[in-house]
Amino acid sequence: MTDVLLEVVNLSKHFPVSSGVVMQRQVGAVKAVDGIDFCVFSGETLALVGESGCGKSTTGRLIVGLEKPSSGRIVFDGQDITQLRGDALRRVRRDLQVVFQDPYSSLNPRMTVGEIVGEPLEIHGLARGKIKEDRVCKLLTAVGLDAGYAKRYPHEFSGGQRQRIGVARALAVNPKLIICDEPVSALDVSIQAQIINLLQDLQQKFELTYIFIAHDLSVVKHISNRVAVMYLGKIVELARTAELYDNPQHPYTEALLSAIPVPDPKYTRNRIILEGDVPSPISPPPGCRFHTRCRHAHRICTEQEPALVDVGEGHFCACHLRSPAD
Repeated sequence: MTDVLLEVVNLSKHFPVSSGVVMQRQVGAVKAVDGIDFCVFSGETLALVGESGCGKSTTGRLIVGLEKPSSGRIVFDGQDITQLRGDALRRVRRDLQVVFQDPYSSLNPRMTVGEIVGEPLEIHGLARGKIKEDRVCKLLTAVGLDAGYAKRYPHEFSGGQRQRIGVARALAVNPKLIICDEPVSALDVSIQAQIINLLQDLQQKFELTYIFIAHDLSVVKHISNRVAVMYLGKIVELARTAELYDNPQHPYTEALLSAIPVPDPKYTRNRIILEGDVPSPISPPPGCRFHTRCRHAHRICTEQEPALVDVGEGHFCACHLRSPAD
């Protein structure tokens, strides 16, 4: 994996907070994403993990164009897509698709499965009529559904089947990158494994690249090549999956990994209980944003924001307690 498909540079998204009934004025901003940098290599799966509200889903929505960034650049396949408008943006969006978290709300209940999966083909002018119908049947078969389901409606399917329909819709236009926004969190555990295996099989078959957004680190371990850990709008650690799980460098990552259940009752894991609540993204703490909950915090952590630096062999960490590799 040497070809960079996506590069995110100093990306931020601040949602304004207004006050007043008649004459509203902005009194602050929710800093959902606040200056993050990362890249995604062609053919890999990069996982974004962290607590709810850390900015994972907002990052995904920014990349596919569902939200406009407050600042920063998103470079996809060598082109800065934050500056695109109109037809130029539509052509790029064909290569950027998304699988949403909730399979019950992401499918139009008034459309048949065939219309849902075939709609992207019509929007991008790729197929109509019989050609579109044949393409829809092939897509349904590829995700493990019967081609005859094309005439049914979403309410006739289970949650796992609906998510397969969502995956088929994302595959319809032959994208290069798919944002998987917590695609299994609303499903039963047994169904989660099926969807994860399906995504891995499709990745090999169609040469796909994934950004996999999740908060379940046990799921992430099986599907990702690299993992980026987010906290309060910032990336605090980024490394290859095996390296991050075996050798976490950031105290927040250590706490997250300690919460993974151990299936064998003979073995126990020392839980790291974080004290306090996640600070408000409207007014994040100065310095390191994690210092209010960190058991290792020093004075410098309250004064200076740590940079995300390479601490060795492509393992990046934003912590004053970790020294960069020589």
